[in-house]
Amino acid sequence: MSDTPPPAPTQSRAGAKKELPEHFRAYKHVWVFVELERGAVHPVSWELLGAGRKLADKLGVELAGVVLGAPGDATRAALAEAFCYGADLAYLIEDPILADYRNEPYAKALTQLVNAHKPEILLLGATTLGRDLAGSVATSLLTGLTADCTELAVDADGSLAATRPTFGGSLLCTIYTLNYRPQMATVRPRVMLTPSRDEKREGRIVPFAVDLDEDKIITKIIKFIPDRESSKTNLAFADVVVAGGLGLQSAENFQLIRNLAAALGAEFGGSRPLTQKGWIGADRQIGQTGKTIRPKLYIAAGISGAVQHRVGVEGADCIVAINTDKNAPIFDFAHIGIVTDAIRLLPALTEAFCKRLSPHHRDRLAG
Repeated sequence: MSDTPPPAPTQSRAGAKKELPEHFRAYKHVWVFVELERGAVHPVSWELLGAGRKLADKLGVELAGVVLGAPGDATRAALAEAFCYGADLAYLIEDPILADYRNEPYAKALTQLVNAHKPEILLLGATTLGRDLAGSVATSLLTGLTADCTELAVDADGSLAATRPTFGGSLLCTIYTLNYRPQMATVRPRVMLTPSRDEKREGRIVPFAVDLDEDKIITKIIKFIPDRESSKTNLAFADVVVAGGLGLQSAENFQLIRNLAAALGAEFGGSRPLTQKGWIGADRQIGQTGKTIRPKLYIAAGISGAVQHRVGVEGADCIVAINTDKNAPIFDFAHIGIVTDAIRLLPALTEAFCKRLSPHHRDRLAG
């Protein structure tokens, strides 16, 4: 049996000490993992740099981007962009073994970097890659990890306050990692605002060498086969989204959502119950366990607006809610509320938009 105590991943604020342990003083600065895959940086990296900038400024420390990849133009371009989006410095690990993401070499490289330079806070995107990597790194470091955060802040004593939905999305809780460092969190894409890009910003690059041996890595990439379905939905980055809920009463009535989305040239989606009933695919689900969206316009028809749905849509510039229940929770955060039957209103809206918008959109609706 190991003498090493198991990590206490997360703890409540109760019993927190104002004076942090002495050895915590070695941990400084806020780091953001820049997710680079197949030559492209995931946009959540820039969103996290914006959030990390606020945390670093409040703590009076530097903000660092962390870039892992094979030597080449894509890696260097990711470094330059990290500075444009707010990083003061960037840690760079270059190795041909890191050309494609694999958990073992990436986790080993990032763990070694953390142990050598000791960040106070480490943030990663709650993407497929980020979730996989974050769990392995936190386990290796024997520290805590708060997953799928929707809000980040710094407490009075400098501790990271990471807020996330809990109990199936019915509540929001704020979690602290009190006795371990670094403090780690993953944040879902589109939850944080992307900061303004400043191409004049520059920073210093800190190269870091790791000892990686391909012969000792079990997983091998034989061939990359792209998902044919991956480009069919673009909910997270759509400017206009129309979504439906159980208030539509039947799967057939969901066609009303599709029609309005077609008229607007928008993406369409729905709430979790619709996915559970099989009315829409999981790639169209909006909310805590689905997609987080930040459109300019979001039209929600027949959606009650429970906390788990609110988490996924409250970043929208304008939310229009249609519901027969005037006391529905969605009216608490919608910008425009319409108390009526969505089944009756949606066809009228579609017809009105078709008359005012381009023939191209009318052709899409007719098709």
